[in-house]
Amino acid sequence: MRNFFPKKKFGQSFLKDKNIAKKIVKSLSFKGYNTVVEIGPGFGILTQYLHLLYSDHKIFLIEIDERLTNFLKQKFPFLENRIIHKNFLKWNPEEIGLNNFAIIGNFPYGISSQILFHILKYHQYIPECIGMFQKEVAERIVSNKGKKSYGILSVLIQTFYDVEYLFSVTKNVFTPVPNVKSAVIYLKKKKENDYISCNKNLFFKCVKTAFNQRRKKLKNSLQLFNNISNFYQIPFLDKRAEELSFKEFIQLTKEIEIRK
Repeated sequence: MRNFFPKKKFGQSFLKDKNIAKKIVKSLSFKGYNTVVEIGPGFGILTQYLHLLYSDHKIFLIEIDERLTNFLKQKFPFLENRIIHKNFLKWNPEEIGLNNFAIIGNFPYGISSQILFHILKYHQYIPECIGMFQKEVAERIVSNKGKKSYGILSVLIQTFYDVEYLFSVTKNVFTPVPNVKSAVIYLKKKKENDYISCNKNLFFKCVKTAFNQRRKKLKNSLQLFNNISNFYQIPFLDKRAEELSFKEFIQLTKEIEIRK
């Protein structure tokens, strides 16, 4: 699109390498669902391969920039009714009756963590997700306990999804060229009996509170729960947040839950 100027508030940096775009799209399994939602399609480089390779699947595009939604409607007229001008962070798939779909996108780096939290909100509907992230964020997603990069995202994403770091991406495949390195991550939802078996809201609260004071031992960072019976007898309290796996955080949450 001629004379298009990226808006800083949207963090726009567009993938231009067709080989990488095709590689990203082909990394989805397209098994167990027939709908794909693309976040921030930009000029449609991923969209064109979604259509070429999987034309029998329904494709929805969610784009926050109205200039680009208008462009996409002209480029992909057969998708006009499925091109949604909206902030993904405010999008509810239930509004259009979606309850089983994959997510794909070259995610705006400034809000990529928020995008993941929004995906977690509707994780029961999303069996697969593949996305381009800032490399630092990608490394946090796949990080294991004990590492500096291990944190809230690591625990919450790995609780609900099996994660895989697919490949790194150089800066020169984007326009404008970003100031950070990039990587592609693949998420595959676990079977329900493989993940959380405690109060989900309490689990999220526990993980976030623990990592907000990650240098403290859990008996200090989780003081908001110290009014429950036998608080100091709960396992793991002598450890720090970064020392617990997602399974141990689930166990910790269950221990808190039964004492409340």
